[in-house]
Amino acid sequence: MLHQRFPFVECGSATEADILRCHAPELLEQVRTTRGFIDGDTLCTETTFEAALLAAGAAIEAARTGGFALARPPGHHAERHRAMGFCLFDSIAIAARWAQAELDVGRVAIVDWDVHHGNGTQHIVADDESILFVSLHQWPFYPGTGGPDEQGPTLVNLPLRAGTGDEGYLEAWRTVETAVAKFEPDLLLVSAGFDAHAEDPLADMYVSTDTFREFAQRASQLAPRVGAVLEGGYNVRTLPELVEAALDGFSSN
Repeated sequence: MLHQRFPFVECGSATEADILRCHAPELLEQVRTTRGFIDGDTLCTETTFEAALLAAGAAIEAARTGGFALARPPGHHAERHRAMGFCLFDSIAIAARWAQAELDVGRVAIVDWDVHHGNGTQHIVADDESILFVSLHQWPFYPGTGGPDEQGPTLVNLPLRAGTGDEGYLEAWRTVETAVAKFEPDLLLVSAGFDAHAEDPLADMYVSTDTFREFAQRASQLAPRVGAVLEGGYNVRTLPELVEAALDGFSSN
């Protein structure tokens, strides 16, 4: 079903120049040429390079239009020199840097509510004073980063223990709002993973559908421009309703 505010549109591919704002040329070539596993989770086939460029292109379009990039592969684990954890290129970091270069956007905030820490996004932008990265995630957990001591002037990690549900997430969200409001971004991009949902098979969190709707609704108020990018979410039965709930939240204002 198409959402009233977010009609489905096909997106073009990111360019290699777009990718290289965030990734080393060696990674670009590795994804282009590898046929097989880069690591235990991350596979490249004949069409993977094209798919990864399209996913990054969808993220760019979300940043440009205030849309939701419904694309795979996800991106937030891909570091500057390394693909990992199903992720080839870090689409949301690529979209942030694209917006700064092509839309003359100054300050960008990235909020990552995927159940896994966005190590790739942190690796790429943590030292960039013009980009705020805020992540709330299960910890300790894959990929092992994002602990309570990993903080910085434009880096906020909110590690949550296994078993956290709506109440704990909503409490942590207050810190998200405070950090983003203090940063005063021109653009907010959301790494919208849904694997913290109670029925997702890859994690141990208990977030409800309504809380994802509330996250999106609150996020939509934090910047004059807001876009989102699909990250994790591995229950194919529940994922459509979770994305729909988020779309409802983003369109509520």
